[in-house]
Amino acid sequence: MSAPHSDYIVFVDESGDHSLTAINPEWPLFVLSFCIFPVAAYVHQVTPAIRQLKFDSFGHDLVILHEHDIRKKKGAFAQLNKEAREAFLDRLTDIIAATDMTMIAVVIDKARHKARYSAPEHPYHLAMQFGLERVAHFLALRGQDDAETTVVCEARGAKEDAELELEFRRVCDGANRSKRPYPLRIVIADKKTNSEGLQLADLTARPAGLSVLRPEQPNRAWDVLKAKLFSGQHNCVAGNGMKVFP
Repeated sequence: MSAPHSDYIVFVDESGDHSLTAINPEWPLFVLSFCIFPVAAYVHQVTPAIRQLKFDSFGHDLVILHEHDIRKKKGAFAQLNKEAREAFLDRLTDIIAATDMTMIAVVIDKARHKARYSAPEHPYHLAMQFGLERVAHFLALRGQDDAETTVVCEARGAKEDAELELEFRRVCDGANRSKRPYPLRIVIADKKTNSEGLQLADLTARPAGLSVLRPEQPNRAWDVLKAKLFSGQHNCVAGNGMKVFP
């Protein structure tokens, strides 16, 4: 008999690329953000609030919330004047602040990673392992060990997706810090599926990276998100909700 579904759902998205050959000095980071929601809150609060915001702002709910598009005023966001865009961002910030969400951010400093190791591990796979270890810890603390939790990752391309699935299974089969299997399963989804969870994960990854890269810079999104970071068993965010490597 298969395990029951857990009370939680996890969405994962990234910021930056995983190349170690051409490292962009402007953004030398690879960030993977894991957003964990109780299923009940996701279904009854998060999804309706995001959809309502889209209807109020655009007249339909088919707009995909891309952090890059919002920041660069592209796509549907090019149509909003300054006032409408500010109102949209205010409401989006309020929704995220009110959401029952726990965040785990893994930030890989690629330049330091490459300098420190003669054969540096693939940043995406390394970040995925660090993230899954912390997700498993979060779920164990909430009594979800006997249930199966779905982890939704954004599709990146057939080859990358196949590699990710292998890496995911390797970590969940016991190649992790506790050397035990994790009851997690992966679903790889295209952002065009209009998943609210994937869109929220997309909005969290860059602010997490900015908080590391330019900590002195005002970071409105991070002011809200940092309160959502997983603080582990002993109320400590560093190394739990925020893992910076190396």
